[in-house]
This record gives sequence, C-alpha cells and structure tokens, in this order.
Amino acid sequence: MLQLIFGVFMVLHGLVHLLYFGQSARRFELRPGMIWPDGSWAFSRLLGDRTTRNLASLACVVAAILFVAGGAGVLISQPWGPPISVAAAVFSTVTFMVFWNGKLHKVSDQGGVGILINLAILVAVLVLRWPPS
Repeated sequence: MLQLIFGVFMVLHGLVHLLYFGQSARRFELRPGMIWPDGSWAFSRLLGDRTTRNLASLACVVAAILFVAGGAGVLISQPWGPPISVAAAVFSTVTFMVFWNGKLHKVSDQGGVGILINLAILVAVLVLRWPPS
C-alpha cells in the first residue's frame, strides 16, 4: 500500500511541475504578482528574462516527465523506478535553485516547498532504501 501511495505521490509531484511550466511560460499566474523565474540569479542577467523563462519552462517539463516516469516505475515495481525518482528529485532541485532570484523573500513562490519534497524523496530512496526494489 505504501508503494502505491509513494508512486502516486511521485506522479502528482511531477504534475505540479507543469504548473510551474505554465507560470514560467506565462500561460497563467500561480499567484497574483508571481514573477518566477524572472530575476534568476544564474540566468537573467546573462540571457534576459524571456530566455530564462523559456529555459525554466523546458526544465519544468523535463522534471515532470522524470517524476511521472519514476512514479510509474515505482507503481509497477520496476527496478528503474527509484533511480529515475532520484534523478527527478536532483534535476528538479537544481532547476529551482538556478532559477531562484537569490532572495529569501517568497521562497515558496520559487519552488522552496518542492525542494523540501525533493529532499524527502532523496532521503526515502537513498537513505532509507525505500521503496524496496
């Protein structure tokens, strides 16, 4: 039962990345006044906000695909499920860190909660060796 919950959670966590895709692609605002990923400390000055948004959009789609694949692998008890879940969590964390604006204001608007979830996934898979393969 826990494997089912973990697999579904991974898929849902991946789908949340599509919300950030919509935000970065400016299809909608997740929250009024939310400007993520504009002002990225790593990319905005170098590439401008428009290109930064395009990169963030692509990264969010890749993260979503990885999480859905990892979650599906966990759901059907495949040995590749946990490693893909680890890759997804690492990729997602790096994505939100490089598209962060460098300020500690409104960190939750910039993927802060997602990073905490990713860390929990990494602990579950790498430290607790869960789910069993």
